[in-house]
Amino acid sequence: MPQPGSATVRSRVRIPLTFPDGYRAEAEVFTFHGLADGAEHLALALGTVPDGGTPLVRLHSECLTGDVFGSDRCDCGPQLRESVELISEAGGYLLYLRQEGRGIGLYNKLDAYALQDSGLDTYDANLALGLPEDGRDYTAAAQMLAALGIDGLGGLDGTGGLDGTGGIDLLSNNPDKAAQLTGLGVTVRRRVPTGVHLSATNVRYLTAKVERTGHSIELTRLVG
Repeated sequence: MPQPGSATVRSRVRIPLTFPDGYRAEAEVFTFHGLADGAEHLALALGTVPDGGTPLVRLHSECLTGDVFGSDRCDCGPQLRESVELISEAGGYLLYLRQEGRGIGLYNKLDAYALQDSGLDTYDANLALGLPEDGRDYTAAAQMLAALGIDGLGGLDGTGGLDGTGGIDLLSNNPDKAAQLTGLGVTVRRRVPTGVHLSATNVRYLTAKVERTGHSIELTRLVG
């Protein structure tokens, strides 16, 4: 895979975060110039990477219905909340990527929901609309990591400098994220799974992720 061109940090600002359950965290939010897709992606720096440590990084694709409105059709909102806490404890970054509906957009995602209500799974619904199962490209994410000083050459130390250890720990159940980042020159030292955020209305969605795209979600011990 060709290596992405360079991006640069455009701005940085501190934002205190408070979640509906009362959990609070302090984030430094970065914006960027020169991202390949031209979208307004964000990086949230959370916690402090210990000396010699490896930053924990999550690539979280925007989900308006789950992140903002608390939809139970997916596990995106709980994953976002969990990720902020885990990264704050370990030190690292949450990349908030404007890739609604696995890259198909909000309206198309809602159209896909209607098809799911008629019996299709989350991937076949996309295909029935003439759209890809998963249209996400993580080139911009690799550019963001490089602009922040995280790439195949080194990780961040507690002062924001390179510590020489190299790479990231990737907070993700999705093997495609790790594969794409590796192809883009980012060293993924290990993949850390998220928790299982199961509800009565997202079990088909989570099962499809496991069976169709190999997500590392331990559903069998919960639903058989």
